[in-house]
Formats: sequence, structure tokens, C-alpha cells
Amino acid sequence: MAFEYIQKADADPGVRDRSMNDVPHPAPPPRYRIVRDGPDRRRLWQVLLALAWAGSVFAAWQVSRSVFAPGLPEISGALASSRQTVSAQRDELDRLRQRVAILETSDGITRDANKQVQRTLAEREDEIAGLREDVAFYERLVGATSPRKGLNVHSAQFMREVGGTWRYELVLTQNLNRGAVSRGALRFSIEGVDGGKLASIDWNRLHQREAAPAQAYSFRYFQQLSGSVMLPEGFTPQHVKIRLDTGERTLDQTIAWQAGEAAPGAADSAVTAVAVHEKKGES
Repeated sequence: MAFEYIQKADADPGVRDRSMNDVPHPAPPPRYRIVRDGPDRRRLWQVLLALAWAGSVFAAWQVSRSVFAPGLPEISGALASSRQTVSAQRDELDRLRQRVAILETSDGITRDANKQVQRTLAEREDEIAGLREDVAFYERLVGATSPRKGLNVHSAQFMREVGGTWRYELVLTQNLNRGAVSRGALRFSIEGVDGGKLASIDWNRLHQREAAPAQAYSFRYFQQLSGSVMLPEGFTPQHVKIRLDTGERTLDQTIAWQAGEAAPGAADSAVTAVAVHEKKGES
């Protein structure tokens, strides 16, 4: 900074001369003005102080790290590496969880499919076993050397039940048309002696109802039909007269009465006691 001297002169020299001649006046005091002769350095000092403070802080941090934590860089590097490892392991864990979920779903589907296959196989095995039993029973019925026959009543047996009723079991067979299905309706009456006289108990009376429906049948090789009937008190049965109605014809067949459990060979004796009467019915 510099100080500049400034003196203000009068505008009129004559007036100044008159003033000086008339009344002596002291000279006016000099006037000073501060003039800036260079740039302002305060901002520069502020920047330098800030840089010095930052440098001191950095130097103090470096000194403290080297003195109190000499292995801090290695620890920082290890920490960064550990973070990367944890992130990679987390990604791998997520991937494995997704794979486990997919495998569990696939395993569940496979288990359900296996259970379904096992159930199907068990059903087929039961079906095959039943068919084998049917074939064995059919072979015992007709025999390997028996002649081929059409629709036929193979046997009829009656067993007394509690209450006075009789349970019947009829076996129908046919081996003439292999694979053909025999369908129709069955009725029977029982002939015997009642009060010393011949008598016949028809289907309705056996069932103790008017217009009792016939018993339907449908089979390829054989079928066993069963039911219960009521015989009058004092009636002695002798024969069973069975009528099979196919819709196109009727077949009447008479079989000797057979009561109680069937003994070995009873089926053969029943066959020999059969008297067959076939009638052609109207279509």
C-alpha cells in the first residue's frame, strides 16, 4: 500500500490572492487516501493454511498407521479378498439352493410316478391273478377233454341260512363260442313234494313277491350267480328247473336238488343228474 498526498486548489486565483491579503488563513491539512498497489493475499493464505492442515492430518494418519497398525494394508487387502470370497460363496450357495429345489421337485415327481406305476402294477397283478384263478376254476369245471357246449347250467347248489331261507349258487358256462359274450336273464322254479303231492314253487313265490325281476347274467366263459329264496314249510325239494332267456331263445334245464356244502366230486355228480330240455323261443 502507498499513501498519496492530495491538495485541493481554489478554482479562482484572484479570490485566493484576495483571501490571503485580507485575512491570513492557515494552510489546510493534507488529505491522505489508501491506495492498494498489489493483489489481495488473504485468500492465498487461507488456501495455504487448509493445505497445511490436510497435510498434517495425512502425516499424522500415516504415522499412526505405521506405529500402531503396521499390518493395516495387509489386513485391508485380506478383508477385500474375504469379501470377494464371501460374495462368490453366496452366489454359489444360491445356485446350489436352486439346484436342490429343482432336484427335490424332480424327485417328488419321480416318486409320484413310481407310486402310480407300483399301484398300476399291483392292480395288473391282482387282475392277472384273478384271471388265472378264473381259468383254473373254468378248467376244473369243464375239464380239458370235455366236449364243447353252448350256454349251459353247470351246477346248482342250495345252502340253508339262518331264518329259514335258502342261499343258491348257480354256475353258468359256455365254451362253444370262444370270446363271445352270453347275456340274458335267469329264472328258476323248484319241484318237489308238498303234503304228499307233487308241487312246483315258481320264481315269484320263491321270492315272496309279485312280478319278481329275473336275475341278469353276462359272461364269456362262466359266471356264478347267487341269491336267497324261501321254501314253504314241509316242502321237500327234488329238482330245480332253470330257464335262461337270451332274448333270442330260451333254454330250459332241470338239475337235481343238491343241498349243503359241495363235496369233492359233487359237481360231476350234479352234471350226471341233469336233464336238459332246450326250446327254441321266438325272436
